[in-house]
Amino acid sequence: MNLSRLLLPLMLAVLAGCAGTKAPDSKNLTTNSQGRYIARDTSRTVDLTNPPSDAWDRIRRGFAIPNLNTDLSQQWTDYYASHPEAVQRMAERAGKYLYFIVDEINRRGLPTELALLPFVESAYNPTALSRAQASGLWQFVPATGTHFNLKQDWWRDERRDPIASTNAALDYLEKLFEMQGDWYLALASYNWGEGSVQRAMAKNEAAGQNTDYLSLNMPDETRNYVPKLQAIKNIIADPQRYAVALPPVGNTPYFVTVQKNSDIDLEIAAKLAEMPLDEFKALNPSFNRPVIRGDHGPTLLLPADRVEIFNANLTNYKGDLSAWKIYHSRRGESYASIAKRFGVTEAKLRETNDIGSRQKSASGQALLVPGEPGTGGGVQLASLAAPVGALEQAPADTKAAAPRGRAAPAPAARVASARPNVRTHKVRQGDTLFSLAKQYGTSVDALRALNNLKGSALKVGTALRVPGTNARG
Repeated sequence: MNLSRLLLPLMLAVLAGCAGTKAPDSKNLTTNSQGRYIARDTSRTVDLTNPPSDAWDRIRRGFAIPNLNTDLSQQWTDYYASHPEAVQRMAERAGKYLYFIVDEINRRGLPTELALLPFVESAYNPTALSRAQASGLWQFVPATGTHFNLKQDWWRDERRDPIASTNAALDYLEKLFEMQGDWYLALASYNWGEGSVQRAMAKNEAAGQNTDYLSLNMPDETRNYVPKLQAIKNIIADPQRYAVALPPVGNTPYFVTVQKNSDIDLEIAAKLAEMPLDEFKALNPSFNRPVIRGDHGPTLLLPADRVEIFNANLTNYKGDLSAWKIYHSRRGESYASIAKRFGVTEAKLRETNDIGSRQKSASGQALLVPGEPGTGGGVQLASLAAPVGALEQAPADTKAAAPRGRAAPAPAARVASARPNVRTHKVRQGDTLFSLAKQYGTSVDALRALNNLKGSALKVGTALRVPGTNARG
């Protein structure tokens, strides 16, 4: 009897809970007093006793949006799992931007699932452009970009700027969540528009229907939007299960910012940083023209291990940093006369400045025209500098008489053929290939070759082989 009295309240509570839960397609949701779905759990276990191993682990630890376990989510999970190469390519592109994005998300206290949203939006391609003219990692349409102060003009489009667009996207997502009080509705609003979602909710409410995400009548793109994000989340949460090899992304910044106040060509900037032009553009995709205007106060993004090299090469650079100049045309001035003045064909002038054939004369706009060629050919790139002492005279006992009719070998040739003295250096925090090359009187290329390094990243604690007879370890 006593046992029955104890069990009865428990059974009533369970039955009341079942009666109060409106069962949607998801097994992982329940409703609050307003009839909106809230998280019951996020299906994650976090070990807080150890620091995150990398950026991916850091993302997993910050999952806070309830899992959407619907048939559509499973379909998209199966789709991405059946295309692991595509997921890996997206993840490779993401590696340049993830640390910054996750850091900003953590600073704002937002769910780290939002760092995966560019997988869905742009496949983490900063130059992606949709049919609706949405652009960049976060796919801002022009009007929304303008609303969030992303500059869009002839020279640059900040919708493609990794820093500016990320801050704008997170501002927008925060605003949508505060408006909706529900991450599913906030994400649907980001894709479909806040007004569209509010009208769909009002329509359901007028019909006496639920106003949660799963109950709304949405376009196919929006209906698939959150399930796609859930699918990417499933794979990032357990990549081994889906046979996806995520690239290593460390818990350190990939890029740093450099301010410029003078014009500089994209090509010259990449050369000074000693990096391929396409890699430089991937970090600086907002610039529309071959020259970056100094009077815009631009911020250049460079890999963290390229900054010292960039600054050293910039200090040694001789000549103009841009092969282009800005010409402020007079209203009514013909393009033919402008082209003739600067020694370029009218067709080339029009192509460079996006001028249509119907426009016959200038309207007083600023035009990009060829300037005087730079004289920077004499610059000695930092990583190609000769090791200290490499051209010193060889000891007397190594000299040999030259055979008749042949010149004696140059001292540099004898030094190059000598067996180098190789030592080791244990990598410390803050070490870069450039700083070590300078310390040991060698070059970055020599360090790379001796240690079979393809890139410039160094792992603290690694023993590096250091060439050169003047090495100091």
